[in-house]
Amino acid sequence: MTQQTAIIAGGCFWCTEAVFNDVIGVSKVESGYIGGTVANPTYKAVCAGTTGHAEAIRVTFDTEQLSYADLLDIFFATHDPTQLNRQGNDVGTQYRSAIFPLDAAQQVEAEAAMSRNQPNWPAPIVTTIEEATTWYPAEDYHQEYWNGEGQRNPYCLAVIPPKLQKLRKSFAARVKG
Repeated sequence: MTQQTAIIAGGCFWCTEAVFNDVIGVSKVESGYIGGTVANPTYKAVCAGTTGHAEAIRVTFDTEQLSYADLLDIFFATHDPTQLNRQGNDVGTQYRSAIFPLDAAQQVEAEAAMSRNQPNWPAPIVTTIEEATTWYPAEDYHQEYWNGEGQRNPYCLAVIPPKLQKLRKSFAARVKG
């Protein structure tokens, strides 16, 4: 088993975490913050849009079951990469669509994934490819959010099920049973 890590941001991290927790080959998803200028940011500060960080997820996956390219294709299909600094009603740079490659190979794959997925969208993909700066795990109550508190959160109940349906429809062979 060969483990690899990917860091992606596609809006609210509760939503992207819920999607990738259901993907075969993914062993861990951690919500956190990356790409900002403030050390040890808090959720409140990141949500205020003052730190420069993106709400992101760090995905640990088995490359024998899921390639980085396939992970990125799922990423592009389960959020709207054409919305600049927002996802739906979540507005601000903290909700930007971004990929944070961890090495040169991931950089090449990220660029290829953007080109490969552009025909699937009616508008230009605005996802950024950014340097992977310091990763800050989000506070404990954000981890595995959908599996607990998220089931009672009206925002999550409105946003996450459609994302999971798209995952199951478009990537049925990749969804955990």
